[in-house]
Amino acid sequence: MTPLRCVIDTNVVATADGANPEAGERCRVASAEALHAVMRHGHLFVDNAGLILDEYIGAVGAGQPEPGGAFVRWVLQNQWVASRVSRVVITPRTGTSTGFHELPSPHSGPAYDPSDEKFLAVAAAHPERPPVLQALDSKWWGWQESLAACGVSIHFLCPDEIAKKHAEKMGA
Repeated sequence: MTPLRCVIDTNVVATADGANPEAGERCRVASAEALHAVMRHGHLFVDNAGLILDEYIGAVGAGQPEPGGAFVRWVLQNQWVASRVSRVVITPRTGTSTGFHELPSPHSGPAYDPSDEKFLAVAAAHPERPPVLQALDSKWWGWQESLAACGVSIHFLCPDEIAKKHAEKMGA
């Protein structure tokens, strides 16, 4: 079951719109259903500076009839409605081009992709520690242990596809 109180990675939004050519039909449907569920009965966590919303708009636009565009329109309409969207303060690290104070650096293992850190920082910064929904960005599969150690959980909408994709990229 998809968590209804969550952070949503842009990969989910793009996959729902069919913009991810690697995603199969089941993954596209799972992504679209997750977005619809959050819009109907859920709660979204985003950053207070608008970095996440800007990335959504850049990926699929707003107001398009596809599920991702409809979701972006919903976020724009509800971003100031506290019962639907929480705007979480995250603080960029000074002196570096990446990172947020609210997301601890991994103790060991991979370095996080700078473009993904805002989602992880929002999840780490909010006291509720909402899970991050992920569709098919395979590097997240390899981050699971490191993120769990930081108190961040990932909910994979397409676990079979992402595990296979990660194994192929890692040469396993």
